[in-house]
Amino acid sequence: MGGFFVPSDDPVSAHSSASAGSPERHLLMGPDDLRRALTRMAHEIVERNAGVDQVALVGIRTRGVPLARRLAEQLSQLEGAELAVGELDVTLYRDDFAGRVKLPGGPTALPDGVQGRTVVLVDDVLYTGRTIRAAMDALIDFGRPRAIQLLVLVDRGHRELPIRADYVGKNVPTARAETVEVRLVEVDGRDEVLLRKAAS
Repeated sequence: MGGFFVPSDDPVSAHSSASAGSPERHLLMGPDDLRRALTRMAHEIVERNAGVDQVALVGIRTRGVPLARRLAEQLSQLEGAELAVGELDVTLYRDDFAGRVKLPGGPTALPDGVQGRTVVLVDDVLYTGRTIRAAMDALIDFGRPRAIQLLVLVDRGHRELPIRADYVGKNVPTARAETVEVRLVEVDGRDEVLLRKAAS
């Protein structure tokens, strides 16, 4: 399996338990909901691309990476083909850090490259769109994909850039003061998506 790693706009995972005065949380997706959403989106990828022979999955760190790996397993079962899976850290490509401080990046490995492939970017939450813009900038530094598609587990709205997901697990209208928390077994020990209301 191919892979690559280069150094999301979306707040994730506060792990403290609820207590008096803490923000109210609502369960949006449980383990079965996540599984069904990923299964549906895997089928949509196959249908849209007439197979997966020229498709690579790229997870945006942190939680986009395990989502991409789960999708690769689903697609392998559907199509009998092993997909290249990469992981992308977009920190150095963000345009919304004051001062543009240079941060250390991790190693990059592109054994299969992205040139001429359809790359499906995978992220947990789509919010302003700035993470996705940064991810596209990073990808293009490594080659010219034939096409870039976007898959997100949750679209919470409030876009600041003209970016739209091709595959969406769940659309969740939110207020800006609210937070969508995605928790995955691989990172957090359990699968769930929570909506955290602003503290009153």
